[in-house]
Amino acid sequence: MGEAIAITSGKGGVGKSSVTLNLGMMLAMKQRRVCLIDMDLGLKNLDLMMDLQNRVIYDLKDVLEGKCPLRKAIIKDKHCANLYLLPACKSMRIHDMKTAEIKRVVDLLKHEFDYVLLDTPAGIESGFLCSLPCVERVLLVSTLDVTSLQDGDRVIGLLLKEGLDQIDLIINRYQPRFVEKKISLSLEDAAQWLGIDLLGYIFEDEEVMRANNYHFAAIMQSESLYACFDALAKRLCGEAAPLPKYREKKLLAKLFGS
Repeated sequence: MGEAIAITSGKGGVGKSSVTLNLGMMLAMKQRRVCLIDMDLGLKNLDLMMDLQNRVIYDLKDVLEGKCPLRKAIIKDKHCANLYLLPACKSMRIHDMKTAEIKRVVDLLKHEFDYVLLDTPAGIESGFLCSLPCVERVLLVSTLDVTSLQDGDRVIGLLLKEGLDQIDLIINRYQPRFVEKKISLSLEDAAQWLGIDLLGYIFEDEEVMRANNYHFAAIMQSESLYACFDALAKRLCGEAAPLPKYREKKLLAKLFGS
């Protein structure tokens, strides 16, 4: 049996879907079979980010309504043999989703995959609530912005109320310079505020935007991001792995190639 994990955030715009894709890709590259489920029905981002939008014939709605078997709705990634996607459907109303049916689908996938990653809507919307009974673990994605952490704290309260206490923190868009200059909170402050363990962080990197716009996983183009997600994947799998060090690109080195 595989493990089902919800990847969520307290507010939108913190890069949750990007984290889901790149973490899933990294796990798949480590020979784990991974299936991503796009639970954000209103936005439906993952198929576009993976450049699979033209291959979507059946989706989550079709599976839930019994219009196709689960295996026909799952799409294999173009570049990674162990990575798959169960796409969302924009025409499906979030209130039509039934938790028991979603759990049945997730349980079936756990028999075929090592990891099932649910990309849930931000906040405490219905899609998020439907995901909770389906998973054993939650990864909370946040930035070091106070509003992001505050909203994340509300989500943690709801998770604990629902009996989910295996919650780990991922800090996205981490800029050590901002911490040093007291512009943002520190990693320690964030983890202490939320009262959960820090699984890892992802440095701020322009390759994330490029990857999203040109439909590829950012870890394939950035050594910095690769190192961050490599550490995340190892720690998620229970391995002892140090978090990567920040290497700032010096302006003179860029100008003079030294």
